[in-house]
Amino acid sequence: MSTPAVALKGIRARGNRIGAYVALTKPRIIELLLVTTLPTMFVARRGVPPVALMAATLVGGALAAGGANAINMFIDRDIDKVMHRTRQRPLVTGALTPRSALTFAIALEVVAFFELWTAVNLLSAALAVSATLFYVFVYTLWLKRTSSQNIVIGGAAGAVPVLVGWAAVTNSLAWTPVVMFAVIFIWTPPHFWALAVKYRDDYEAAHVPMLPVVATFTRTARDIFAYTVLLVATTLVLGAVAHLGPIYLVAAVALGAGFLAVALQLWRRATPKAAMRVFSYSISYLTLLFVAMAVAVIVPR
Repeated sequence: MSTPAVALKGIRARGNRIGAYVALTKPRIIELLLVTTLPTMFVARRGVPPVALMAATLVGGALAAGGANAINMFIDRDIDKVMHRTRQRPLVTGALTPRSALTFAIALEVVAFFELWTAVNLLSAALAVSATLFYVFVYTLWLKRTSSQNIVIGGAAGAVPVLVGWAAVTNSLAWTPVVMFAVIFIWTPPHFWALAVKYRDDYEAAHVPMLPVVATFTRTARDIFAYTVLLVATTLVLGAVAHLGPIYLVAAVALGAGFLAVALQLWRRATPKAAMRVFSYSISYLTLLFVAMAVAVIVPR
């Protein structure tokens, strides 16, 4: 084999390995976490935060979330082999060894903590690492395989980034970020249960008691609707607590009405297709809701 061909093969191998490490971090989940972090910083500042602070917070948050996701893949590699949607993950395909994945994950967490501590503040660093510890020990190692309430309680880890964003700006916490935390905490079950409906057979085969596995489709749809009602109510409370004004209120009501509509449609006719509409809408809902928060504090009243 010629030298250029050998070199090309080596480049491709390194590229595949880098891609495997990136896949460990679950980039799409990180994107959603950062979408909630940045607008929270705008609300905390009541305007535009310094660019350097935003960059440092987002980098640290992404590293911490990526490390947590990688540890999750390390722990769940046994059930990932069983589930169709996860069979291409790097620890299942053998693209990475468990040891290298765990080493990488821990390194990300260490770097995240020190980056946030030095470039932002100690409170934001501690909150970011606490989210990882909760996600790993409470959700992944305990609740995920033992309780149908796994995502209800475990979803708290995904709500911590708003606390990190607030702490990055103010170096403290207050009622506003607590209510923001509650918004994401309540949003998580209907968002994830809708997806779990589609992959119910996967979770059942892996013996993971997600709600759609242990309850009827109708019960799952009812619970999704109930949480959506509570979610919309909480977003209205947030508007009052954070003094976000009419722009946010209009957005919260309109987006909430849309969420209630798709959730009610699912309850009336519980089908996988309707569940995926709820899942897709939930992502757009959370993104636009937090964008509305940022706009509300930037635009003069």
